[in-house]
Amino acid sequence: MRYLDYDESSVRVRPNKRGSRPRTKDRPAYQKAEIGRIITVDRGRYTAILDEDTSNERIVIAARARELRRQAIVPGDLVALVGDTSGKPDTLARLVRIEERTTLLRRSADDTDATERVVVANVDKLVIVVAAANPEPRTGFVDRALVAAYDAGIQPVLCVTKADVKDPADFLKHYEGLDFPVVISRTTTADASGVDARGADGSSARLDANALEELEELLGGCVSVVLGHSGVGKSTLVNALTGADRATGHVNAVTGRGRHTSSNALALRLGQIPGSWLIDTPGIRSFGLGLVDPDNILAAFEDLAEIATGCPRGCTHAAGEAGCALEAWAQAAPNSQPADRLASYRRLVTTEETTHEKELGAL
Repeated sequence: MRYLDYDESSVRVRPNKRGSRPRTKDRPAYQKAEIGRIITVDRGRYTAILDEDTSNERIVIAARARELRRQAIVPGDLVALVGDTSGKPDTLARLVRIEERTTLLRRSADDTDATERVVVANVDKLVIVVAAANPEPRTGFVDRALVAAYDAGIQPVLCVTKADVKDPADFLKHYEGLDFPVVISRTTTADASGVDARGADGSSARLDANALEELEELLGGCVSVVLGHSGVGKSTLVNALTGADRATGHVNAVTGRGRHTSSNALALRLGQIPGSWLIDTPGIRSFGLGLVDPDNILAAFEDLAEIATGCPRGCTHAAGEAGCALEAWAQAAPNSQPADRLASYRRLVTTEETTHEKELGAL
């Protein structure tokens, strides 16, 4: 056969042992996939609820698709499921897509770490739980949680437990310049009105009914996450609000720290209002702010953000900053409220920029 007689059809291609067809980079769209909400994650299995608040509501267990193996999937995520989504025993669906997130609460191991660790997704409110005593409250914990909430666009709610042990008034003075709800919870006596929640030893942990009603009103119709140290009464509070039976622990008398009892985050139904969820998280000991954008913190202070538009380019809004419109506004105010508000903002920004403590509760 002469050279001129050859064409492309004459070329013999030896098949590759892995297959001769090139793998396409175009993934299926999964148009018929069903959308569910992740309520917990446990050892590579994702529990989701489908057809929420309908007669066909069901719980489905799923494994994620291979192309999602490097993406974090957390409680609160809305995901697309294919395969067997009947929810029957011993069935397994396939998680193929994470829907666009509205909010994302994240942290890093410490303030210098740029690796993202996602806590929860698509939540509206962050309930920061601290105890008035046993263990002692730390402003560092609340400051860091507030910074993370403002950065994510999540509304914070501060809940102080064990207020019958110690008056939290002095602790709450640190946050007088910030505009967010504060709920004070007390453990009532056996003959008082309240909601009963059992401790790890089976003893009663009756909580003040007024505080629980206030929380239910604040969190109704929202997806909320509860964040706090071990031993502050976080899971006890969740049990009282949701009727669940999450394990609760005690505080070590020597170290003053609580013992981890919740091992994974879990979304629980809250009340009868559709769309009301409360996500209980394990006690967190480190909450790095290495991923926080200071501009997002300023945006959470709507009044300050509007005034800050008059600042010169590159203004850090720090005390003594030349030409800072916020400084001039606070000094010209007839009372101390604007100055207190500005001081609260600066303290949060300072927490994000200059603290390098790995311990969440560091002062």
